[in-house]
Amino acid sequence: MLLTISFLMIVGSIFCALYFTNGDTSYDESRLRGSITVYTTLPAENVAPLAEAYEKSHKIRVTFVPMTEDELANKIKDTGKADLIMTDSRLLRRAASNGWLLPYISEHGDVVSDRLKDDKGFWTGLWYDPVVFCINTDYMKRLPHIPASWTELGQLQDYRLGITDFMAADNAANIYMFMVAQYGEENALTYMKQLHPHVVQYAKYLSTPARMTGMGEADISIVVQSEALRYIGEGYPLKLIYPVEGTAYTLTGIGLLLNGPNEDNAKEFVNWMLTDEPQLAMMNGGFYFMSANGSLVAAKHFAGKNVVLYEQLADYPVNERRKLLDRWLKEVRFGR
Repeated sequence: MLLTISFLMIVGSIFCALYFTNGDTSYDESRLRGSITVYTTLPAENVAPLAEAYEKSHKIRVTFVPMTEDELANKIKDTGKADLIMTDSRLLRRAASNGWLLPYISEHGDVVSDRLKDDKGFWTGLWYDPVVFCINTDYMKRLPHIPASWTELGQLQDYRLGITDFMAADNAANIYMFMVAQYGEENALTYMKQLHPHVVQYAKYLSTPARMTGMGEADISIVVQSEALRYIGEGYPLKLIYPVEGTAYTLTGIGLLLNGPNEDNAKEFVNWMLTDEPQLAMMNGGFYFMSANGSLVAAKHFAGKNVVLYEQLADYPVNERRKLLDRWLKEVRFGR
């Protein structure tokens, strides 16, 4: 379905009302009542607005420590050094199975869909970012039929496609990983070979395909929704299409580390992360994600809230992901 983007204005106005009725957010640093440390694989620019907003509203210093997947796996084994991890659900499931997390169930987390959290409370989903088709509106007007599924996109002729190189970012690689999980490696490779002749550029950054499509350098792009929404918000002539048979996604969640030094403060932060305030902070920073808590203002007004997510999980370990990507690289990206 096509996404109407009026929700950005609606949600923005509601959030502004919430923000300006919260009163004075100034604070005296000497009055901070505690601190927490959060290990994360998210970029620093994504989490900085969260740390700032929480420190102002709760007088708790939040120190995010960005790191790679491998670094995270090594760090969390050293218990007692940090309080929380905020990362991809694939890594959270691994951490839970290895006994590195402390279960925590609260009223805030209870409203999150079961498929977006751990059933024993070891971690809770915060937001997800689905993969969508982003189409240039001028090109769309020339089409007799707008592709509404992965199948129809694969059958489309004479168009220019923008996509991020799967080797460039985990969020881009998730597109392929989910297809492998859903349809099998051979079918996923065959499909990618269908798309390959239409690819204008395998971009280095997640944002590039949406920008190219908005500028008319590509007709359609396969992108994470958050990047497409950012360019739509800036006035680019784009529409979103959610594949009807389902789509890949990145689910970001949070979990308490075993033996964290500030357990009470950490639990309070988890509860806050499931409210509207962090959504406001991220939107103000230009990051548009779909909240895992469907009761929030953003979720209720989000036109894409009924997006279909793939059922099969793509929880391949790092070594297996590399093998899958190496084959894609040889047979599709640089294949003949």
